[in-house]
Parts: sequence; C-alpha cells; structure tokens
Amino acid sequence: MADRYFPNDLPDFVAEAPDGGRGLLSLPYSSLSERLLRAALRIKDKVMEETWTRARRQVTDYTLYTGALGTALLLFKSFQVTGNRADLALAGDIVKECDAASRGLPRRFLTFICGRAGVCALGAVIAKHCNDQLLLTHYLSSFDEIIVTEKVPNELLYGRAGYLWACLFLNTHLGEKTIPHEHITSVAKDIIDEGRKLAKKGNCPLMYEWHGKKYWGAAHGLAGIMHVLMHTELKLDEKDDVKNTLLYMIRNRYPTGNYPSSEGSESDRLVHWCHGAPGVALTLAKAYQVFHDEHFKQTAAEAAEVVWNRGLLKRVGICHGVSGNAYVFLSLYRLTGNVEYLYRAKAFACFLLEKADQLIADGAMHGGDHPFSLFEGRAGMAYLLLDMVSPSESKFPAYEL
Repeated sequence: MADRYFPNDLPDFVAEAPDGGRGLLSLPYSSLSERLLRAALRIKDKVMEETWTRARRQVTDYTLYTGALGTALLLFKSFQVTGNRADLALAGDIVKECDAASRGLPRRFLTFICGRAGVCALGAVIAKHCNDQLLLTHYLSSFDEIIVTEKVPNELLYGRAGYLWACLFLNTHLGEKTIPHEHITSVAKDIIDEGRKLAKKGNCPLMYEWHGKKYWGAAHGLAGIMHVLMHTELKLDEKDDVKNTLLYMIRNRYPTGNYPSSEGSESDRLVHWCHGAPGVALTLAKAYQVFHDEHFKQTAAEAAEVVWNRGLLKRVGICHGVSGNAYVFLSLYRLTGNVEYLYRAKAFACFLLEKADQLIADGAMHGGDHPFSLFEGRAGMAYLLLDMVSPSESKFPAYEL
C-alpha cells in the first residue's frame, strides 16, 4: 500500500514568519502566492508548448481529461487569475480545434470531462468573455444538439452526471436560464430513477453500475453522481435518497476512514480523487452545505485526515495525484475557515513545487501517461498553483462549481 504514496513527514503546521526563515511554508502568504503564481505560469507555458505548439496546433485528443481541452481550461484559468487576454484568445483558438475534432463523434461522448459537452460549454464561456456573440450562439446551439439517450450510463466521466455538470457550468458562468431549469430537473430525475432501479437489489437508496461494477468514487460512482445532483433542485424524496446514500457510504467506509472504490471491495489502497477518500471528501463538504448536517462536515474532515496521511501520491495530476488531493484541503478551508487546512494545501503544493521535477527525473514519481494533461499531468499541477493564489475562490476543475 505504501508504494502508492510517499510517507508524509511534513510538519503538522508551520506558522508564517516575516522573513520566511523556515522555507516556503513559513513565507507570508502574499509572498508564497507570488512564488506559486510564477511557477504556475512557467508550467502553463510549458504545457502549451508541449500540447499545442509542438502538436502544430492540431488536435488528436480533444478531451478535458487528457487532451487539448484541458490545456484550454488551464489557459482560461490563467486568464481568470491574471487577466491576460492573450491566454483567453489562445484558449478560444484551442477550443475551436477541439470543436472541429469532436464534431460527428458517436453520441455517447457527451460529458464535460470526456465529451462534446465540455467543448461546447467551455467554448461558450470563452466566447462570452471575448464578446463574440456569433461564436457564443454557435457553441450554445451545438450544446443543444447533444442528445442523452437511454443507454447512457450515469457517472461523471462518461455519463448523465457529466452532461448535467456541463449544464450547471453554463448556468454558473452565463446565467441561470442558459440551460432551462426544466431540462436540468429532467436529467436529474432520470439519474435518480436509474439509481432507484438498481438500488432495489441492495441496502443503499441509490446505486449505479459502470461496466458491471458498482463504483463509489468521484469519477465513475456514487460520490461523483451525488455531488452533481446536490447542485440541482431536487424534490424532498429525492434529496432524502441522496442524503441517505451518502450516509450509507459513511457507515460502510473502511476502519481507516478511507472509502471503497466499489461496492463490497475490501482493498483499502486507493486515496485518489477518482477512487477513495479525496473525491468523497469534496462531496461530503458539499453535502454539509446542502443539508446543514454537522455529521457531513465531521466526516469530510475525517476523510481529509486520510488524505493528509496517505495522499502524497507518486503522481502529480488531479485525478490520481498530489494536485488533486490538495483540493480536499482547499475545500475544507473554504468550508470551515480553518487556516490549518490552508496550511495543508500549501504543504502539498510546495511539495510539488520543490520536489516533483527531481522525483520524476529520478523515476520515484510518475509524471503521468499523458504528462502535460490536465487530469493526469502537469497541467493539473499548474491549475492547482493558480488556485492557490486565491484559495477562497479555488475549485476542483470540472467537479466543484
């Protein structure tokens, strides 16, 4: 199990000092954020060079997860943080190529992270910031053409929840009526209905399968689906099912505080956003905001302890790496205002900043199968560092709204 992560020998807490005498972690936050921003922009430029310039501005993988759309989202994030309109324009250029590459693909590719909905939704938001009404209309019209068929699964990466998240993203950035309330409610109801059908065979109010397995995590399972549903207006019985599904997960977590990757799994190994405590922690934090039940805040904090102890993974990305796990502490910091969570996010970010390059060069850390991508590689690290500049406004990309 320990071969998946580095032992966490980071200090439990380091107070800030005017001279930063104890290294990066003791720097005043304003000074540290400047360092993190410079590093983020340096990595962002490298990501752009590797995924766009060297690719001769051609798109073979258009997805947010491992492809060019992830680069576009990173550039858009850079624009949000710095106001650099060159990054905004370049993000728009990349999305146009993603649009061309994704047009005409099978309808099953319909989510924000791994499908056409992400291209159209991000394209529309960028077009709005560029004051390009014609392009905005094009992307919204293209989004409206996406059809969610009965055969579509329900999870986040490839299913209804991932499409629904794209709808919510559009309404967050362009106005609540961009995607009609009735449509969002209808998709959410379909997800609930599907979950109830499978749940009849077990003890959990809602249950879902992806490729024959009942996953629990953020990417393919309960945590991700519940997280998206909690951003919609649900009927009372539907809210009860979501709440009780989360309580079922809490009751059936491992004694360590970690969460199974799938129903009945006894392998307590994975501490990733995609599978395990990190993704569940983000969902429980949202549950506290929705249900105002202290139990959810407490269990989110308990999941964060698992991430602190076992979350320095031997990968850099946000899906199953240190960058993604740092977002647990940012989420708990926003939820509680407790500076110890901000410190822990700083600690993970500084670990990456100081050690990732050398660890990857030495072969002690995996740079990712797609080393410059958003979810598996350094683009995710750059995104985290940009979020560290204003931690109260941070959001796990394509998960938190």
